[in-house]
Amino acid sequence: MDRVVSFTTDYGLTDGFVAACHGVIARLAPTVRVIDVTHLVPPGDVRRGATVLAQTVPYLPGGGVHLAVVDPGVGTARRGVALATPGGLLVGPDNGLLCDAADALGGVRAAVELTDPAWLATRVSATFHGRDVFAPVAARLATGAPMAQAGPAIDPGTLVRLPDPVVESTPDGFVAEVLTVDHFGNVQVAASADLLAPLPGRLHLRPQDTESVRVAVHGRTFGDAPVGGLVAHADSAGLVALSVNGGRAVDLLGVAPGRLLRVWAAPADEVPRATRP
Repeated sequence: MDRVVSFTTDYGLTDGFVAACHGVIARLAPTVRVIDVTHLVPPGDVRRGATVLAQTVPYLPGGGVHLAVVDPGVGTARRGVALATPGGLLVGPDNGLLCDAADALGGVRAAVELTDPAWLATRVSATFHGRDVFAPVAARLATGAPMAQAGPAIDPGTLVRLPDPVVESTPDGFVAEVLTVDHFGNVQVAASADLLAPLPGRLHLRPQDTESVRVAVHGRTFGDAPVGGLVAHADSAGLVALSVNGGRAVDLLGVAPGRLLRVWAAPADEVPRATRP
């Protein structure tokens, strides 16, 4: 039976890039089902792509092929790779995009560099490896072709990994790096929800390099804060997220991925309001 292919990119939806890759897969593997994860990763944002991929693959069909292309180094010396894990295969650039997802699927058991011309397009564009390298490989893997035929084995220990995001416990809370901001303006930070669990019902939030302190409810869901107010909660990925009931936390906090956010206990009588300075 053919495997499902998931597809994650920063290609956007205004050009034909996604369709071209779908077309390559359909030509080589016409019975394979493709699940589009997203094509709206911010251009070149490898961290965002890696985070979305890692948080999504555990919920996709087991044993699938996960094609991901966020590739600002396309055409350079960076490697194209395929990775085997207990939960499926991953295909894409060796720039840190794939490793978190590989860990979520049980860890890399084998890896190859994509160098066999027979697995690639007849002519490979220097700027569109998604179409000419990664999509053909994903299609062939989805039909059961052995990964070892795609190119020479490489040491999984040599794969490029993104730096670990900053997470530091403090006596009264924690400091954590902003990982992502979703479509709704919710701010996800790198801290595990376990760090939030012992904190009281009122919290202070301060973005890095500012004196601006916001007050948030420690809640379970958005409605635990008053309308327009902030709530800190465990999100669906088991991480700490900041949301606004009826609004956008990213706008209220003025943060972006990579920035640090300090979270600590606030006095019990502090009232969470969106307008608080």
